[in-house]
Amino acid sequence: MNELLRQLPSVTDILAQAEIQVLLRSIRQETIVAAARNVLDSIRRDILAQNDSTPPSLDAITQSTIVALKLYQATTLKSVINATGILLHTGLGRAPLPAAALEAITQIGQGYASVEINLPSGKRSNRADAVENKLCHLFGCEAATVVNNNAGATLLALSALADGKQAIVSRGELVEIGGSFRMPDVMNASGTQMCEVGTTNKTRAVDYTNAINDNTAVLMKIHCSNYHIAGFSESATIAELAAVAHDHDLLLIDDIGSGAFFDYTTFGIQQEPMPVQSLRDGADVVLFSGDKLLGGPQCGIIIGKQTCLDHINKHPLMRALRLDKTIYAALSATLDIYLGPHPEQHIPLLQLLIEPMDQLQQRAETTAKEIRINSSDELAIQTVSDTTFLGGGSVPGQEIATVCIVLEHQSISPDEISRRLRTCETPLLGRIHDNRFTIDFRSVFATEDSRIANAVIETLNA
Repeated sequence: MNELLRQLPSVTDILAQAEIQVLLRSIRQETIVAAARNVLDSIRRDILAQNDSTPPSLDAITQSTIVALKLYQATTLKSVINATGILLHTGLGRAPLPAAALEAITQIGQGYASVEINLPSGKRSNRADAVENKLCHLFGCEAATVVNNNAGATLLALSALADGKQAIVSRGELVEIGGSFRMPDVMNASGTQMCEVGTTNKTRAVDYTNAINDNTAVLMKIHCSNYHIAGFSESATIAELAAVAHDHDLLLIDDIGSGAFFDYTTFGIQQEPMPVQSLRDGADVVLFSGDKLLGGPQCGIIIGKQTCLDHINKHPLMRALRLDKTIYAALSATLDIYLGPHPEQHIPLLQLLIEPMDQLQQRAETTAKEIRINSSDELAIQTVSDTTFLGGGSVPGQEIATVCIVLEHQSISPDEISRRLRTCETPLLGRIHDNRFTIDFRSVFATEDSRIANAVIETLNA
C-alpha cells in the first residue's frame, strides 16, 4: 500500500505539466495547488480503501486537476430562456429588467456615484432620496423608502411600528409562500406579539375590534399571494380596518405583495391590490415588491404616512436591509418609465403579458417549422393553444392564454429532453405536460425564437 502511495506524483510535478503552465497565466497558483491537492487526496482515499488500486498516471491526474479547476470557475447563475410560460418565475429571477434599468446599473455600477451625497449642497443625504420623490408622486403617498425585498419590508415595518407589542391579523391571511417562507415566522422574528382573529374562511372587522387591548399597536392586512379562498368566505376591507384602527389610535399595515401600478383588467387579468387604492382607503403603511407586477429589480417598497416612515427609517434594521447603489439605479430608471407615457411599451413583463395570441401563434409556427425541417422523423412537433399563469404569487388561479410547441420523441423521454435542453449551451427551460415536453411562448421574447430552434435541433439530433 505504501508503495502505491509513493507512486503518486507531487503537486510540483503536476504544476510542471505544460497544460497547467498555460493555466497559470490566468489562474492563481494557490487555486491550482488546492485543486491538485484535492485530486491527490481523493486518489489516496481510493488506494487506502481498495488496498490494491493502481494509481492513475501523471497525465490522468493532470486532466482531473483541470476538470476540478473548470468546476471552480463554473457558475450556476446563467442566462436562460424561460419557456415555462410563468412570467414571474421566482426560480428564474422573476421580472426581466427594462433596458433603461440595465443601462442605469452599468452607468452607476462602473464607477463612483452620489449615493449619499447631495451634490448641490455637498452635504450627506439619504440614499433613498433617489427614489422617494418618484414613489411619492406615482403612488400619492407622504413618504417612501425601499429595502432588499418585501419580506424585509414586512420585518422592518413590524419591528419599527409594533415595537414588540401586539399585531392583529386574520387567521386566513397567515400565509406560507415559496421556500417555506411563513408570515407567522416573520412576525415572531420582528418581536411582534401576533394575535390571530377570525377563521380560515371568514374574518370580519368586528373580529379585529374585539381583539384590541392596551398592548395592541397595529392591525395588519396580508394579501394571500399564492392561493385564493372562494365560496363561503369573507374578509374585512382596507376601509373597514382603517376605521377600526384609527378609532383606537392604532396603525394599519397593508402587505399587498405584488403591487399593481394600474388596472390590469385592461389586459384581461383580474385586478391585484393597488398601493394607491390602499392608501386612499386609509392604510397607514403599504408594502409591496419591486420585481413582480412593477417589473423592476428585487426590492421591498414601503410607502405611507410621514410619521410612520420616520420611525421605519430610524430603526436599526433599516441599515441591515438597505439597497446598494445599483438596485437604486435600476429602480429609479424603472419608476421613470411609469412617470412617462405607455409603460407597457418599455417594461418587459408587460410586453410579454399583453402580446396578442395571433403573434404568439405565428412565432410558434415559424419556430416549429424550422425545427421540423432540421430534425429526424423521430421527433413529432405540434403547435397548440394552452393556458399558463403569471406566477410570483400574483393573480393566483388566473389563467392566461398562450401558444406552445409540444415535442415528442420516439427514443428520448420528456424528462431526458428537459435535461438536455436545461444543460445545453443556451439553457432552455420548458415544462412537461401530459408526458410531452412543452415550450411556452408566453414567457419567451421574440429575439429568442431562433435560439430555441437551434437548441432543440442541436440537442435532439446529436
